[in-house]
Formats: sequence, structure tokens, C-alpha cells
Amino acid sequence: MKNILSVNDANKTFFSNGKKTRALSNVSMNITAGERVALIGASGSGKSTLIRAICGLEVLDKDGGAISINHQEIQSHGNLSKNVRQIRNEIGVIFQQFNLVNQLDVMTNVLIGICPQKNLFEIILRRFSLEDKARALDALDKVGLAQFAYQRSSTLSGGQQQRVAIARALIKGAKVLLADEPVASLDPESSRKVMETMVSLTEKLDLTFVTSLHQIPIAKKYCERTIALNNGSVVFDGLTQDLNASILASLYGSNLGDLVMDDDLNYLQDTSISESKLTLVQ
Repeated sequence: MKNILSVNDANKTFFSNGKKTRALSNVSMNITAGERVALIGASGSGKSTLIRAICGLEVLDKDGGAISINHQEIQSHGNLSKNVRQIRNEIGVIFQQFNLVNQLDVMTNVLIGICPQKNLFEIILRRFSLEDKARALDALDKVGLAQFAYQRSSTLSGGQQQRVAIARALIKGAKVLLADEPVASLDPESSRKVMETMVSLTEKLDLTFVTSLHQIPIAKKYCERTIALNNGSVVFDGLTQDLNASILASLYGSNLGDLVMDDDLNYLQDTSISESKLTLVQ
């Protein structure tokens, strides 16, 4: 399998009120086409910064290495590629906040996903072709919401709005689906539907799926590989089935409470570990 996402020695530093914070520190990973990967870590570990850097919404430091999507370099050493808009067509991004325009109908919110492919005049006048609208309806059908196409987005439930956001990410023909805490603000049943929708789509459409998560049981159920971050560094990269409570405690120590709930720890206590399949990065 070929690499579709490569991150090489990514560094990102934030400066605020004279204070320097290293959000990413020499982060490297290679993800092959079709993989489902969970990014885990306590709050402030660098998960969201990494996802934003992958899609070019966050620019790395000058010594920040490089990120490539489908062998196209989206950024390198603090500079975005001149073809960044074109490369972004390979990436669909889903955020914790749905980022829908509540006053617009569901169809138009999905069509917003192809605005970067349109000129400003077409966007202002909402001039979308019949082909564009057919693509939007097809994307909505894939997430089970075609019947709500002309309903205002504000009338949908949280889980339904997140599925609209998934359709918006799909419409431009992305090869990589990035999700930043996509179920953090949803109830358990909505979380299940959203995760099952994303996983089903990655299988049907041969997409690569990378998602940041706090809930370890969700990562274990839906993602075969897990990459753990702590203080901006990769501290674990291996099979999700190899994660258990003792490993998580060794990685995160007192921060473990930010990552799992007590019930999750009980769930993980019974998980066995194969040392031969484990990669701990010191």
C-alpha cells in the first residue's frame, strides 16, 4: 500500500504574551491509503494543531519539516505550497463544531464544500450547476440525509448536522478524511451513528480516515491504528488493540483522567497486549 499522508519532523510553536509553547515537536508519521487512524492525547497534546497543519490551516515553523498529501507537498519549512488550494481538494475536514450556516438549507451547506473550486461571482450569487446539486444530493444520500436536502440546517439534531458536515467534506472528492473531535459534543447514540457513517464511507469510497478522539473505546472500535501525542510529541504508534490501561497510564500519568473515564478504564483492564506489535517512542 502506498503512503497517502506523510508528516516529517513537524514542529509548531505558538507565542502568546511573551510565552513560547511548543505545540508539535518533531512529529513524523506515514499513513497508507485506506487506513483508519485515531489520534489520542490529553487536552493540549497537539492533536488539533496536527490536523490543522495537515490541511494547511496551520503553518509549521521554519524548521518545521514537511507535510505531503498523496505525494503532493502541502507545506514545507514554514511555507504553504503555491498549489495549496488544489491539494486541499484531496482532503475533507470535519470539526467538532459543525460550522454550518443555520439560516441556509442543508443542500446549500453541502455545496459550500466546493466553493474553493468556484469563482467569487458564482459563490456570491450561489450559482451552482445541476451537476453540482446532483453531487450534493449524492453526498447527502451517502450519509442518509437526502430527505432533508431543502430543510434549514438549524432544524436538524446535532448528530444530523455533523453528518451534513461529513457530506460537505465528501462532495469535493476528497481522498483523505480528517476529523477533529467529531463526536465530542454528541450524545452516545449520535456518536455511534456519526462514527459508523464515517467508517462505512471510508470502506465504500476507499478513503483514508484520521480522527482525533478522547474516547479510547471509540478508538478501539473504529480505528485499527492509534497514534498518541503527549506535549506535542508522538509517544505511541501502533495497533489500537495493544492499548490498555497500564500502557495509557505509563504514557499519560496524571493526565490520564483527561483521556478516559472510569468506565473506560474498566473496559480497558481486560485488554491484552502483544509486545511484538507495540511501538513506544521514547
